[in-house]
Amino acid sequence: MTQSADEQPVRAHLVVHGHVQGVGFRAFAARIASNLDLLGGVRNLNDGRVELDVEGQKPVIEAFVQQLEVGPSAGRVIQIEMEWSPADGRYSTFSVWY
Repeated sequence: MTQSADEQPVRAHLVVHGHVQGVGFRAFAARIASNLDLLGGVRNLNDGRVELDVEGQKPVIEAFVQQLEVGPSAGRVIQIEMEWSPADGRYSTFSVWY
């Protein structure tokens, strides 16, 4: 089954494990998300992981996740946990949360 451009947007909650803090990972993620017209945000967690909430078309989010797996040159992604749900339209941009 192919996905069409008029399909309903979805939301992905991502938690990234690895050496992903202090290496520009949040800025890297925000730049890619903005280039792909995705909405949501990214923040560091206290335990060294990075959390993202992303809304958009599922194939675009999947392409975003593939780029996150590579990460910035100074970082190292070990694992990305992903949970899908319907988008709820809560975001108007993609932001770095502090």
